[in-house]
Amino acid sequence: MWLTQISSKTTLRVGRLVKAHGLKGAIKLELYTDSPNERFVPGAILQLQVPETSSWFGKTVTVNELRWYNAQPVIFLKDIEDREAAETLIKAILLVDQDDSVLPTEKDAWYDHQLVGLKVIRDGNQIGVVTRVEHLPAQDLLQIKTPDNRDVLVPFVKAIVPSVDVAGGTLTVTPPNGLFEELESE
Repeated sequence: MWLTQISSKTTLRVGRLVKAHGLKGAIKLELYTDSPNERFVPGAILQLQVPETSSWFGKTVTVNELRWYNAQPVIFLKDIEDREAAETLIKAILLVDQDDSVLPTEKDAWYDHQLVGLKVIRDGNQIGVVTRVEHLPAQDLLQIKTPDNRDVLVPFVKAIVPSVDVAGGTLTVTPPNGLFEELESE
């Protein structure tokens, strides 16, 4: 997940505008958030990541409404009233500032930016650092950079990652043999 640290806030990518939908300014949305109905409420102000040459550079947009068509999100933005105006925003990345002190309300839930940078502990020893979180259909994976500069993908499941201590800056793993080291051939 792309992010930028800004004092006690982190700027998060929450979506990308994909293509105009219909004639009244609606835009199909690619989601980068698990909670679109909370992120895209009417009145929400979104920052835009666009090229410096875009007329939208340095501007924000305000959400009028989020609708679902055939299970696909479509967003309506204030002052975008026709297809031509909607097309000027295609490929724009939508950003929001997330207060770092706000934690997810679910038990054992974290934002990606809270996990990236955590030290990975195995049997009391640091064996790497979380560098990325991958969201796949079956499960999430943690990308861990090891001291020998290898990237190891670890399933983010309770059996392998029994504890996460964001405040302490650590994540404990109990991986099966061979995940971090070469197995000796018999």
